[in-house]
Amino acid sequence: MRKTTRLRLAGALAAALVVAGLATGPTAQASPKKPTLAELAQRHGRYFGSATDNPELTDTAYTGLLGSEFDMITPGNGMKWYATEPQQGVFDWTNGDEIVNLARKNHQKVRAHTLVWHSQLPSWLTGREWTADELKAVLRKHIQTEVRHYRGKVYSWDVVNEAFNEDGTYRETIWYKTLGPGYIADALRWAHQADPHARLYLNDYNIEAVGPKSDAYYQLAKDLKARKVPLDGIGFQAHLALQYGYPTTLEDNLRRFSRLGLDTALTEVDVRMLLPADDTKLATQAAWYRDLTKACLAVRRCVGITVWDYTDKYSWIPAVFPGEGAALPWDEQLRPKAAYFAIREALR
Repeated sequence: MRKTTRLRLAGALAAALVVAGLATGPTAQASPKKPTLAELAQRHGRYFGSATDNPELTDTAYTGLLGSEFDMITPGNGMKWYATEPQQGVFDWTNGDEIVNLARKNHQKVRAHTLVWHSQLPSWLTGREWTADELKAVLRKHIQTEVRHYRGKVYSWDVVNEAFNEDGTYRETIWYKTLGPGYIADALRWAHQADPHARLYLNDYNIEAVGPKSDAYYQLAKDLKARKVPLDGIGFQAHLALQYGYPTTLEDNLRRFSRLGLDTALTEVDVRMLLPADDTKLATQAAWYRDLTKACLAVRRCVGITVWDYTDKYSWIPAVFPGEGAALPWDEQLRPKAAYFAIREALR
């Protein structure tokens, strides 16, 4: 066989191997890797995160995406009071540590959630009456013990969660009824003492739009800042529902908190709908995810976005809102939905 014929055959074989994806070395042309949501967000100086919970960490397909697509993780339940102090003075870090360790393995940061809330409290706490002095001591010990345990391991804390009613009045929680509104400032001070480097947030739902509830947070934040209470940011949960409309004043609202010298973040994002889902609802959902993302990017001190788990497979919505769901950017088979591509579009 002549040399030129041999060269032509070798070239044809190499080309075939490239097409088949079997060639290596300089002849093969590697396809460029698609940037993740986290990588796209990092180009804007933001993070893109997901909540997660311990039961689903046995799902390797799920954890693969969780570990690769996001750069911030929030434990959905593992750091709440019922999990961390199930008996008075007896602390259990099992669930929180599992998620922190997973995040560290994947080079992700952790938004720690949450220290002071009216829900998911252990029965030893809710099943008796407390004097103000007693409850204050219990609250301080819980906050400082937990924050010290995770000192240097988490990016931020949702220190107080859901402190206001829809009309802007204080929620009648065990904390407010026994300690008065001062429990919020105390909680922030105690958390800061335990970890001076963690970013400290107040966090709530239905505060995305300008209105009575977000106004209450604005006034509280303004007051706390004036009193030099260590508050770094406000978390807008952004649990939205198509049937209630999009919060069109979100960007303006984020901006006014920024003017107080505070960071903001979208912390628990999902966009639910009345089931069954259809193309029209999914298209609207995608537009909302795109608009949420753009609103955060438009405000310099909006530091990032976290979806409240990333897949419908593990969403909290169907159990709490029967007949509603399909709220997240990935479906129950971990396939990206229109919402995922809309987020990518906004981040580009």
